[in-house]
Amino acid sequence: MEITEKILDGKQLAALFHRAIQNRVDKLSAEKGRPPGLAVILVGDNPASRAYVKTKGKVAKKCGFKTFDYNFPAGVSQQELLSAIHECNRTDEVDGILLQLPLPEGLNSEEALSAINPSKDADGLHPLNQGLLMRGKPPVYPCTPFGVMKLIDLAFSGVALAPELDPLELKEADLSGKHAVIVGRSILVGKPQIFLLLEHNATVSIAHSRTANLKELCSKADILIAAAGVPGLIGAEHIKQGAVVIDVGINRLEDGTLTGDVDFESAYLKASKITPVPGGVGPMTVAMLMHNTLSLWERRVSS
Repeated sequence: MEITEKILDGKQLAALFHRAIQNRVDKLSAEKGRPPGLAVILVGDNPASRAYVKTKGKVAKKCGFKTFDYNFPAGVSQQELLSAIHECNRTDEVDGILLQLPLPEGLNSEEALSAINPSKDADGLHPLNQGLLMRGKPPVYPCTPFGVMKLIDLAFSGVALAPELDPLELKEADLSGKHAVIVGRSILVGKPQIFLLLEHNATVSIAHSRTANLKELCSKADILIAAAGVPGLIGAEHIKQGAVVIDVGINRLEDGTLTGDVDFESAYLKASKITPVPGGVGPMTVAMLMHNTLSLWERRVSS
């Protein structure tokens, strides 16, 4: 795929975040006495989960973090899992805790997420932090919606993705007067995305599998976020000319290829900016995990 000015290159933006975070860690870790610590808890042998955890660990080390790896077989008991989480809560060098989802059948993910100390919740999924998100005062934001917002900030900034860009200094977009439509209502993306968009002054609509007028609603969006998990759900007919299109979907087809929820080729012709799959939102989700861990570390070592 040729990279043009229409493409919101999440892979490149994420790399700039990695560098900026590493620079900040290098600058502050000697002063603070230690680097940020990220605990990653993986249960089972799901190939996708293992690949995600490997990537997150690699990026964390690149950013200068100390990592704490907890790997359990699929048959681990709920109590053993909770014990590991409590251990991370007690460990002073651990600033952020990531529980890789989904958990194998038989384990209660809600109970496990709720056991994480909210001040160490690197994924922003603890019920308390989700409530604080609604109030506009979370300690961290859920990683994927946060990454989506950084891509939207870039889309409306007029700033080029150049090596000298410090994304930590990227100005938040003021979306006053912009209509944003989210397709998908999951607890991981759709629902939290509403509140992040509202913080940016967007007018927000949310659609889902029961929405009757999906095409009509989407075609009025200045910003269209597809997060339904349905390959090719969004085509050119859903897109307003000049809209910013963010494709959160990551779907693996029978031939093994990855595709998003948006029909990229047709959507590209109408969008002003669009994310590819792969290489769009996915890398930004990992970058925001690092951003969150950095923020949690700075808060803890400064208190």
